[in-house]
Amino acid sequence: MQPKVRSQRQWIRGNLLYSSVFHVGTIFEFTMNACFSWSPCILIRASQDHLSIEINMSIYATGYRCILSLLCIIVSLCQGLLPDSFLHHDYCIIGAGPAGLQMAYFLHHSQRDYLVLERNNISGSFFLHYPRHRKLISINKRYTGKVNREFNLRHDWNSLLSHDERLLYRHYSRDFFPHADTMVHYLNNYSRILDLKVQYNTDVTHVQLEKDPQAWNGHYFFLTDQREKYYRCSVLIVATGIWIPNTVNFPGSEYVEGYESVSIDPYDFAGQTVLILGRGNAAFETAYNIMGSTNFIHMVSRSRVRLSWSTHYVGDVRAVNDGLLDNYQLKSLDGLFEGEIEDMAVVRDKAGKLHLTFQQFLQKHNISLNGTDDIPFPQDDTDNFAVREPYDRIIRCLGWKFDFSIFGNGTRPLSAKGLRNKYPQIKMNYESVTTPGMFVIGTASHSIDFRKSTGGFIHGFRYSTRAVHRLLEYRYHGIHWPSVVFPVSQLTAAVVRRINEASGPYQMFGVLADVVLLRRNSTEFEYLEEYPVGILPDLKKYTGREVDNGLFVITMEYGKNFSGPGKDVFHYNRSVGEPWHAWLSNFLHPVVYYYKELPTEQDMKYRPKNWPLPRPDAIHHVVEDFLIDWSTLNSHILPLRRFLENCLETDLRNFFAETCFQFALSRLKLPPYCQQRYLKKQGLMGNEVLTQHAVEAGLMENYSTKDLTKDKASSTSQHLLKDSGIHIEGSLFNDRTTSKDEL
Repeated sequence: MQPKVRSQRQWIRGNLLYSSVFHVGTIFEFTMNACFSWSPCILIRASQDHLSIEINMSIYATGYRCILSLLCIIVSLCQGLLPDSFLHHDYCIIGAGPAGLQMAYFLHHSQRDYLVLERNNISGSFFLHYPRHRKLISINKRYTGKVNREFNLRHDWNSLLSHDERLLYRHYSRDFFPHADTMVHYLNNYSRILDLKVQYNTDVTHVQLEKDPQAWNGHYFFLTDQREKYYRCSVLIVATGIWIPNTVNFPGSEYVEGYESVSIDPYDFAGQTVLILGRGNAAFETAYNIMGSTNFIHMVSRSRVRLSWSTHYVGDVRAVNDGLLDNYQLKSLDGLFEGEIEDMAVVRDKAGKLHLTFQQFLQKHNISLNGTDDIPFPQDDTDNFAVREPYDRIIRCLGWKFDFSIFGNGTRPLSAKGLRNKYPQIKMNYESVTTPGMFVIGTASHSIDFRKSTGGFIHGFRYSTRAVHRLLEYRYHGIHWPSVVFPVSQLTAAVVRRINEASGPYQMFGVLADVVLLRRNSTEFEYLEEYPVGILPDLKKYTGREVDNGLFVITMEYGKNFSGPGKDVFHYNRSVGEPWHAWLSNFLHPVVYYYKELPTEQDMKYRPKNWPLPRPDAIHHVVEDFLIDWSTLNSHILPLRRFLENCLETDLRNFFAETCFQFALSRLKLPPYCQQRYLKKQGLMGNEVLTQHAVEAGLMENYSTKDLTKDKASSTSQHLLKDSGIHIEGSLFNDRTTSKDEL
């Protein structure tokens, strides 16, 4: 029998036999049995690997508290003397699915002490069985016309992050929606090629705590497997996903088949009528598979159909599965209706047909389902009752939930609230609300951004997992969040590059953001990538970075009022193109927040509804783009640069040496570029070709036309435009400079 972890101190009440057995290196197991003796006694048996203590005590005996104290001392001494029989690792990861392997990669790359515990004999075992009809709905876009790997990951929803080019999913499948078997093959190759430390056939059946002031979090996690082998770890990372089928109990629910076990052979449904409970991708996937064999299919759920192309939430029904909607709208027998599944009742007649009714109707007529004879149905009162025809089969497709059963009282996570209750409740840093040092990653962490972003799917949680690793690195090892520092004159270029290439903020929109910290009186900036916006007020706590001169936060966001009941997402004016209408952008686009001071927890708590961040001191929307390319000069770069300049009260343009020389003679304060380049004798000197291009583009005055003497003009030209022998294409400067009237 699986030993359970209990407190080392328990009060003895009544006449009890207190028996305790201590095994080497394990958590202690206490049992109590009735005893009717009237005198206290202690019996201690000890051997090399075993200690047994028995107490026979009456509450009427004197000195029992002293005996208990003595017992506690003996236990403590024996605990210290006994050798350890558990395996210790700094990090234990439960589950070798995509999230567990992704975290293992980061820990392995950082040379940390870790172990992945997987209950099956291969990685990614979930995909051996699911999806039942073997087609993934995560896209595998092999060609984008780009060679930038980071950009291409925006459209590769299956690859995990690594340094190895061989571990891109496009090498494993040519299908846009790959077969699930290719995911199993990919994940096991990922583990093997990267030499990750995965221990297979290890089913963690119990998780408990042991307090220890020397532990990183003031306690250790003890894990027990199916062979009663024990593992101790300082940090526990739960990557089990959600895999327990959601079920529902109502009268007659015993006649319902589950998605996890129902036949996937369409011919098994030939000539049958089928009712499907649920309206998610599993339900539509099942309907699509049998649609050509059935008489008709009905689908019931309490909520309206949500289509991912309408809601922008990838977890809603994908177009690849929604064939039944065509049949419903074109009146080809199949249909959908709304209703509370918990209020249903199913009656099976003598012919084996399943009749749908409602508990309220049965209660109204004071009817029990103990027998099936003479049971009235709603169609008896209303002859056109929508579901008056009986069904041959009813299939439950209600998704999955998190497995809470392996956690003891000291580690059991709380369930998230409301519709998120299938996930564990975690803080915005992905740590358990109740247990410090226990982190939840992968699909099970989706309570943070459920129906808001992609944190429940590979193309989202591969980035949130990297963020969690960076948080762990700073908390336990003092390794700061990666960053780069540049002169402020390069700020526009840095932001433009990230919004056009970065995959993390693009996929985890509204959840992960780039943070730009201004340094040295805003003459420099420090760029932090993919930081969780939910813990922005605790930036110093999680990264060690001070905010001295303000900060920018760059996120990707959809429009706030684009989709919803009654909204037409294909309406004629569904997108905007002019920069001054950027704040009305509906599709995914960059948003830049500027704060003079770091927002507080109070600011986060009272931020505007549906905003990822508190109201800033200034905000800038980069107008949406049909090609998802925010690099055009007038529509994207110029408005962004002017916004940054207004926030910093400076000029972020790049200048020729001649212009910097003029500024030095005519201004009290030079632009940052001139300070950091020209005055330090850095940058490019002008030449005749460069000057001619600048004049033709209207970027410089043509000083040769000035009313100057020929000798003086020649002398000035030789001094300022000394030929450096470097030829530069003019198009380079079209992206870096603007019109003459901005000088």
